[in-house]
Amino acid sequence: MKLKSALTAAALMLPLAATAAPKGAAKPPATEKQEKVDTYQGTEVKDFYQWLEASNDPKVKQWTDAQNAYTRGQLDKLPGREGLRQRISELLSWKSPAYGALQEAGGTLFAMKNQPPKQQGFLVVLGSVDDTSKERVLVDPMVVDPSGHTTIDWYVPTLDGKKVAVSMSKGGTESGDVTVYDVATGKAMPNEMVPHVNGGTAGGSLAWNADGTGYFYTRYPRGEERPAADRDFFQQVYFHQLGTPTEKDTYALGKDFPRIAMSALDTSEDGKYTVDVVANGDGGEFMVYLRGPSGQWTQVSKFEDRVIRATFGKDGALYLVSRKDAPRGKVLRLPLATPTLDKATVVVPEGEASIQGIFPAKGRLYINEQLGGPSQLRMVDLKGQSLGLVPTLPVSSVGGLVATGDGDDVLLVNTSFVQPTAWYRYSAKDNTMTKTALARTSPLDLSDVEVVRTEATSKDGTKVPLTILKKKGTKLDGKNPALLTGYGGFNISISPGFNVLSGLWLEQGGVYAIANLRGGSEFGEKWHAEGSLTKKQNVFDDFYACAKLLVDQKYTQPKKLAIQGGSNGGLLMGAAVTQHPEMYGAVVARVGIYDMLRVELTPNGQFNITEYGTVKDPEQFKALRAYSPLHNVKDGTKYPTTLFTSGANDPRVDPFHSRKMVARMQEANGAKTPILLRANAETGHGMGTPLSARIEEEVDVYSFVFNALGMKYQPPAKKVSAPAPQ
Repeated sequence: MKLKSALTAAALMLPLAATAAPKGAAKPPATEKQEKVDTYQGTEVKDFYQWLEASNDPKVKQWTDAQNAYTRGQLDKLPGREGLRQRISELLSWKSPAYGALQEAGGTLFAMKNQPPKQQGFLVVLGSVDDTSKERVLVDPMVVDPSGHTTIDWYVPTLDGKKVAVSMSKGGTESGDVTVYDVATGKAMPNEMVPHVNGGTAGGSLAWNADGTGYFYTRYPRGEERPAADRDFFQQVYFHQLGTPTEKDTYALGKDFPRIAMSALDTSEDGKYTVDVVANGDGGEFMVYLRGPSGQWTQVSKFEDRVIRATFGKDGALYLVSRKDAPRGKVLRLPLATPTLDKATVVVPEGEASIQGIFPAKGRLYINEQLGGPSQLRMVDLKGQSLGLVPTLPVSSVGGLVATGDGDDVLLVNTSFVQPTAWYRYSAKDNTMTKTALARTSPLDLSDVEVVRTEATSKDGTKVPLTILKKKGTKLDGKNPALLTGYGGFNISISPGFNVLSGLWLEQGGVYAIANLRGGSEFGEKWHAEGSLTKKQNVFDDFYACAKLLVDQKYTQPKKLAIQGGSNGGLLMGAAVTQHPEMYGAVVARVGIYDMLRVELTPNGQFNITEYGTVKDPEQFKALRAYSPLHNVKDGTKYPTTLFTSGANDPRVDPFHSRKMVARMQEANGAKTPILLRANAETGHGMGTPLSARIEEEVDVYSFVFNALGMKYQPPAKKVSAPAPQ
């Protein structure tokens, strides 16, 4: 049924009073109520805070400023704040560099490097993974924009490694323009900028042709090609010839794609083939197109074929990951000469683990697999015969594979909850892992931290993986402060990773827990499907079960238990605090979605429909209304103290969600606990946030949580660094 919205005559008006909240105010500013009624599927739903959706309205800006002033008054006075600031600054500014996104092209190795105190990561050319003194900076966003608000979204080198296309965006918008740089000189090619190749809705991608004279790229509507409301949609693939104005770029593919299509492009090693893996929004459906030497695009698979990945091999084949009749995935080999799905053969059948990706080497396939959170790297020969597992760290994440040499050796990144990220060289001949110079050291010592892998039992009996980090010898007496996080959606799993802020928590005697909830990719498509659309409530039940385990097994108690999550994990926080407010002592909800009935009216919310559902479907509306955090805040309920964060430039989650949720919870809260909004005017969803801004946010978050749980910050007795990589 068509959505109907009407302003009722009996609109309830309260004083706006947003001007009456100076910094340090003891109470939050009063919020005006304007009763609106929306009708969904014949059901009338009142919405008193719809006016807060208008980000550019001066009244909304005034209200946001007043909320920020109230929040600053609450946070700035917290005890222990300056000690936390010093420690968090030390941890996040640790000068051991981090390397990521390695790519090899034409014998040249590229990488993104983060090196505090630089505000943003930058692109480097590596002389050797064993000697970082030979690297040189190729593109530094701080040179492009000294303010620190420009970030590199991604980069793609030509096949010969002589040029590189770089997407850069500003202020967390993720709206990236592509510039081409000459690798030898580090200079941008004149008049070579293509606008808005990347976006916060459909992302962005690029694939070079064989000789590096042009590239296919994702193009959003420009100018008056479509109405303003459609310009974050209808992404298509165009071709840009270097040396020609972008207005002369030619259409390649996508006129028949869905409105919410998202393309990911890649080129074969010889440059003869280009593949486009097209997503139908965020729900996990994909189709594959292939362009061959004839210049024609062929559709290899449709959404219903359940192919989710496509990777070029070195043997004249396209390797596919398919979930057709295989929820945990199988690997298919498709000869490029006959690119129709009926010619594909199964190389690796479905197994126990969930296949996430494949990396074909000369004589073997590396298969990245998920098993409940941690990942593993399995190997098979080109006929599918098992070659065992790569010997990675226990309970770890592995990825980022890059070929090294002409054989089967690879570079890969490996990290765990207690081991900093490092790049390793895997020798196929010797089955050995050797740490390279691209390895971070640690600013704190986690050698006394143990990693406990357990399972909680959800409401319907499902076993939910839960990882618990604690110092050895921690007493299970229910008195420990604990911090629990989760995500549960979009086929994304929380995999093990070294996090200095969880290290800070452990350093202070806390227990840190990570829940691997349904909705993610931990056990394949079935696991994802059981946490999406009309089954989304399972995610929240899973999370509650994990929280209950921490209490029942005396790791902590409700008033000592804090929870935090962001984006879809922010939605999780909203559901957790409204469904079980008695269970938590503090909640941190970052850039989250809280109005599930109006999220699809935002650009990226329409991409989310394939994951969350739509109010236009009767059953999906019923499910959305049942858990929508905003609509489940109850008057007089005693809510735990909660901190909401938002970014004004967020292209993925409109900050109005946080504004409306804060207004409603402040109105309804039956306890004296503060409900706070931390709205940043210069950031987005988190991508591209400058280092200094990230430090400020984490100081606020941890001083907030420490105070809520009755923790007193204790400076570490001495600063211990892990040994340098060998």
